[in-house]
Amino acid sequence: TQGTVSKLGVFLDPIADKVLVSVVLLVLSADGILFGGHIWAAIIILSREVLVSGLREYLGELQVSVPVTKIAKWKTAVQMVAIPFLLYDGRLFGAIDTRIWGTLLIYLAAVLTIWSMVYYLQKALPEIRAKAR
Repeated sequence: TQGTVSKLGVFLDPIADKVLVSVVLLVLSADGILFGGHIWAAIIILSREVLVSGLREYLGELQVSVPVTKIAKWKTAVQMVAIPFLLYDGRLFGAIDTRIWGTLLIYLAAVLTIWSMVYYLQKALPEIRAKAR
């Protein structure tokens, strides 16, 4: 790589990640691969992404920064392992049922999603209240 960074790239990179994850989770849910068609974990993950993105935008306007947490990084890492497992949807090396492992990992990602969302809200609400006065 050339090491160049553009404002558009900085803006689009996290959006592209969220769109990719969102579309894959919805397709997997619609196809019945994810949770046998139950989409609750997908809804939790997608809702958090929208909420935290909006919250970050709002806090940015208030010139308040809430750093990315290790929990959020773990959530993303777990999602990024779960999704290929779910897309493969078979036996890996003849032994690992990727649908079971992918489902377990996406449920773990949903738990981490809630945990990180609560953290962001705890950090953001006092700032929002202080700025609203």
